[in-house]
Amino acid sequence: MNFSRIPLRFPVTPILRFLMIVLIGFPTGAFAESGFEFSGFVGAETRYFTEAPQFPGQKDGPQNSLVLQPEFRWEWDDQRVTFVPFYREDSMDDNRSHGDIRELNWRKAGGDWDLLVGIGQIFWGVTESRHLVDIINQTDLVENINLEEKLGQPMLNIATINDWGTASFFVLPGFRERTFPGVNGRLRTPLPIDTDNPEYESGAEDRHVDFAVRYEHVLGDWDIGANYFYGTGREPRLVLDLPNQRFIPFYDLINQVGTDLQYTYEAWLFKFEGIVREGQGKTFGSVVAGFEYTFFQVAESIIDVGLLFEYLYDGRDETAPPTLFDEDIFLGTRVAFNDVQDSSILAGVVFDPDKNEKFYTIEAERRFGDSFTGELEIRVFSDAPFGTLLNAFSQDDFIQLGVNYYF
Repeated sequence: MNFSRIPLRFPVTPILRFLMIVLIGFPTGAFAESGFEFSGFVGAETRYFTEAPQFPGQKDGPQNSLVLQPEFRWEWDDQRVTFVPFYREDSMDDNRSHGDIRELNWRKAGGDWDLLVGIGQIFWGVTESRHLVDIINQTDLVENINLEEKLGQPMLNIATINDWGTASFFVLPGFRERTFPGVNGRLRTPLPIDTDNPEYESGAEDRHVDFAVRYEHVLGDWDIGANYFYGTGREPRLVLDLPNQRFIPFYDLINQVGTDLQYTYEAWLFKFEGIVREGQGKTFGSVVAGFEYTFFQVAESIIDVGLLFEYLYDGRDETAPPTLFDEDIFLGTRVAFNDVQDSSILAGVVFDPDKNEKFYTIEAERRFGDSFTGELEIRVFSDAPFGTLLNAFSQDDFIQLGVNYYF
């Protein structure tokens, strides 16, 4: 596929275009023969917003972007080096045109221990609508409002693997600030967030060293996890700077204890995540609890349909970082077509029974041939009262289409 001949209607740096051409045409067999593995994807994406923007400075029209994420891995004996860079070029939002190192680490595995040094990605959690316990990596919010995309985190991770479970210890030197949409971007707060001048509780600022420990174990039909984190909180408070008409992100030092549980019984999955956090105003707790039930081979077909229900509660007060999930219900469905194209759909709604505000989401994916995937994403924000966080996105309903080429 010759990207140099595709008419581009949004800015793409010469370096990004060069990397697309070189990486897609690279002979991957040469890597495999010498212990290297090379893979990744390059994609094009467009968002169409159904309404005009509501805040000054925001651009109107479709939001187009190109994204590139190659993956390099070199394995020998019981060791592995991984390098996963990431870059996006966006037509609307300068803040969304950004690069990151998702992973750059060396890993060594022993018989009952595992060591990782470098930049890594760690995921914790079992629920669908919100991952309370997932605190190691910072959210890359300009990528997606669903809080699923993460920045790479410098770390030293030592894990011991035993019959009684796995214990992991983390030293996290260096803090990653959360990304936010810029003045021109959609899905932003009423006033822009000044990401160039963050403030910290710690005098070490973004050089503070954080610590975490995690225990996890599979016990029969139970998946059990528990963790503790001390360090700079990944969620910033937004401090109003009225003279300059902006928000300043302020990062507190926090202590957080969390647990996640999943119980499997026949076609049922029962899920729970809970945390208690100290350091952002009054100590508070948050919970997500629910279930997923799957109907297998519906109507004698190969299609599986899952029904999801989750209850979300967050006890923070107004001095803590803002959240969309104070006391809400999530209802959803997951459809796995189980075809050779790996087609799937996930659809759901989060709604507040008291305020009546709703957040609808649809995500669909299908593979085409051996190397291409098509993606559809729809977000709709409904009935959000004036002054609420969700109201800031009330005119940002969008349909997003994406095509990715995997190599």
